[in-house]
Formats: sequence, C-alpha cells, structure tokens
Amino acid sequence: MKNLPKILVADPISPKGVEALEADGLFEVIVKTGLKEEELKPLLNDCVGLIVRSQTKVTATLLKAAPLLKVVGRAGVGVDNVDVDAATQQGVVVMNAPDGNTISTAEHTFSLLLSVARNIPHAHASMKAGEWDRKKYEGVELYHKTIGILGMGRIGTEVARRALAFGMKVLVYDPYLSATKASALQVELVEKLDELLPRADFITVHMPLTEETRHMIGAEQLALLKPGVRIVNCARGGLIDEEVLAKGIVEGRIAGAALDVFEEEPLPPTTSLRSLPRLVLTPHLGASTAEAQELVGIEIAQSVRATLLHGEIRNAVNMPNLDAKTLAAVGPWISLAGCLGHFLAQIAPRRAEKLELRYSGRIAEQETTAISRAFIAGYLKHFHGAEINSVNVFSFIKNLGLEVLETRQSEAGEFSDLLEVSVQDGERKAVVGGTFFGTQPRIITINGRFIEGRPEGIVLLLENKDCPGIVGHVGSLFGESKINIANMSLSRNEIGGVALVWMNLDSIPEESVMQRLLADENVLSAKIIRIV
Repeated sequence: MKNLPKILVADPISPKGVEALEADGLFEVIVKTGLKEEELKPLLNDCVGLIVRSQTKVTATLLKAAPLLKVVGRAGVGVDNVDVDAATQQGVVVMNAPDGNTISTAEHTFSLLLSVARNIPHAHASMKAGEWDRKKYEGVELYHKTIGILGMGRIGTEVARRALAFGMKVLVYDPYLSATKASALQVELVEKLDELLPRADFITVHMPLTEETRHMIGAEQLALLKPGVRIVNCARGGLIDEEVLAKGIVEGRIAGAALDVFEEEPLPPTTSLRSLPRLVLTPHLGASTAEAQELVGIEIAQSVRATLLHGEIRNAVNMPNLDAKTLAAVGPWISLAGCLGHFLAQIAPRRAEKLELRYSGRIAEQETTAISRAFIAGYLKHFHGAEINSVNVFSFIKNLGLEVLETRQSEAGEFSDLLEVSVQDGERKAVVGGTFFGTQPRIITINGRFIEGRPEGIVLLLENKDCPGIVGHVGSLFGESKINIANMSLSRNEIGGVALVWMNLDSIPEESVMQRLLADENVLSAKIIRIV
C-alpha cells in the first residue's frame, strides 16, 4: 500500500468529520487527542494537515516540527490558539469553520440573556437548597428594552433577529457594517462604541479578539455604562476586562452578567469570578450542541480536503477565499502566473526593486489576488526555494523591501485577456506577457517582442542577427547532440534586425553545446530556462 498524505486530528471533532476526511481513502487520518506539544511534534513531522479545536495550541515551535504541513483547520470560529503569523511565514493556510456553530452560539447567547434577566440559575440553586424566595429573584422583561450588539457577523446577526422577535430595540456597533445592511436588518447602527454604552439595557459582544478589541469593555467604558445594565459574552475571552466586570457587579453598576468564555481557560478553581453574585458562568458551551459539533467537524474536514486536493481555499484567515466557482474561472491563470514568475526570474535584473502586474480584458474583472500571489511565489521561488508559496509571499516581499503594483484595464487590447508582469531595477526592466489560446497557455510577449511560447519544461531563448541559416545551424547542432526540439516560435523586430527564437527542448544541452552555439558570430545571446 502506497504512503498516503497524513492529516492529524489533535482535538476531538465529530465522527462524521473524521469520516469526511477519510472519504475515498485519499488520506491517512490520525486521531490523537489530549497530547502535549512535545508529544505532538513527532506525529506532525510528516503530516500535510492538522485539525484542532481550542485545546491544542498551534505555536511557532510546533509548526517548525511540521515541515510538510500545508493547512491548519480550526473546528470553530476563532483562531487565537493558532500562531497565524508563524503559519503564514511557513506557508501554511490557517482556516476556521465559522458557519457550523452560528445558531448554537446565538441560542446560547439568548439563553444567558434570559438567565441574567430572570435570575434563573440563582433561583434554581435556591430551590435546590430548599428555599422559596420569589421576591429575592425578581427579574426584568426583555420587551421594549434596548440591547446593544457589538459585532454584527453571523452570530451577532442571528442574536439581533431573536432580539427583534422579543420586541427589543436593537443598537449595533460594528465598524464594517454598512448603513444599508443595518436598515435591512431593522437595527440602529451607531458610529462609536461610546454612543451605544449609555443607551443599552443589555449588551452582548460578538467581535473577534484582536489588539484593537481586547478589553473593549474596560475601565473607561465602565463609567459610560447605563446603571443596571446586563452583559453577556459568548464570543472570546478578553473582549471584556474581567476585573472591571467584577468591580461593576460589586458596585452595583452592572445588574448582572453571563460569561461563557474567559481570559484564562479552563477557568481556575480559585478565581473570584466563581463567588460573584449575579454572575452566570458556563464552561465555553456556545458551540456545544450535537448539531453544531457535527456541522463544524464536517465543515472543517471538507475545507481541509478541498485545499489539499484541489487548492480551493475556504474560510482562510491568512489567504483570500477561493471557492470552487472562482477556482474554475481563475485556476488556469494561477498556473500561468506561476510560470510567468518563474520565467521572469531567469531573465530579469537580479536586484529587483519593483514587481508589477497588469491585467487587461476579461481577466481584469475577476478576483485576481490568488493570481498575483502565484506570480510573486513563482518569481521568489527561483531565489528562495521551496519555502516560498502563495501563502507567505507577502511576508517575504515585505522583508525584501520589494514594491508590488497591480493595475487593471477592462478594455481588451490585441488579446481578449492578457497578464503582463514585469521586474524593474532602476532603469533595467524585464517584461513578459501571457494569455490563453483556447485552453492552452502561451507566453506571447517578451520585452515587447511578440512570440508564441509554450510555458513548460526546458526552453532555449535565443537572440540572433536576422540572417539566413541560423535555425538550420541550431537544428544541426542539436541533432548531433541528440537534443530534440519539441516546439519552436520565431519573431524579429525588423528585416535584417534582431530575431528572437523560442524552442521547447526535450533535454538540457550540455555546456559544450551551448558554447559552440554562442561561438557563432550571428548569435547574440542564448539562455536555457527551466519552467516548472
């Protein structure tokens, strides 16, 4: 049995997710959960894929132990347990599964919202203790109250719909939500967080955890909160400063709160949060429903498979999405762009200052980010080797100080579609253009000269004086050396000027053959180029 590419599942996911990974028998799936970093390292040495949830920390050290790794899949929404920068540097795609637990988390948010409004957990504990105290656990209604939702992604949107169904007024703070979308959702969009805080009777947060959002409700915001507000966090620990929250509850400014996520997980047994009155705690249950676990497991498994098998990118956090439809449209151009980059690297000035891509025709109307990444990766691979790929190209570009420009022209020129790429170092510049003849890729311009070259294998690029006998001379020389010419294209700038010859060869000429070729006074230059 031949060795199959390996995928390691390091945290528990749905059995149906594992089944999806094993479909068709194309991968060897290793399920080993609950392991420490040192135990994971040897397992990852020959894995191309890694799937985790929130338990396993995918650190830079762990990534270095996985030289073949191509994709990390997080079965859930956040990726804060993955060192995304380190993964990007290593050329590893990091993706999550944002859809599978949307309803589950929205419903849990509303469960906690009702719990803090009606004191349900505390009343339940009191009843279990043999008490009957109706007055102590008097609550408030949601009807006609104002809820402030911080973040209107998938989950925030579902919470808003449920709040409207309860007759609540919905305020929303989200820097990326358009006014048109807010109007369609029947919510009021506020420009600044400080405008929302004094107006909301209930607040729920649904933001990703970033440097900008960490402690977005902190000491300064506490002073702005409406007295008697109730707060829920089912998103990420750290969005709310837990010390500030505790202070607000003790001082009575915050009437109640519910947390499903924490700055430190698992929540330490000795934390003061456990003893706070009017605080409801659940152990990160937002996605803990049978339906959600099955959905996120299947979703991340399918996404990882699609990347490894077809190059399709779904829900990646360090790459633009490339779904099946987009991939079908731009996939051939991605391959051609990589060839153009590799070709250009072999004819361009060595110390490049600027890379430029010019799209014209129908291709200019497509999403071209993946194409541009493929070109840059093809160009850089010639100098930096296999560590370069489409994921980490911009990290390398930044370190190298290279300028990258991209321009578009929707009007077609001499070709209905054209991608021209160039490398410039001061006054020196090399330009190559590519397109498709039907479904066949072609290099059709080199430094302004028209040619028809097949971008594959071994290429001889020859410049010579436009005079009779050159092609015959090359043919005879290669014939003697048992070198077969697969395809050939010729171009000249003017009669008697300089001719450009493109030859696809079946093998690489020995150095002595090239020296004999260059010894001809009519041959101006001859270069062997390998296109991978």
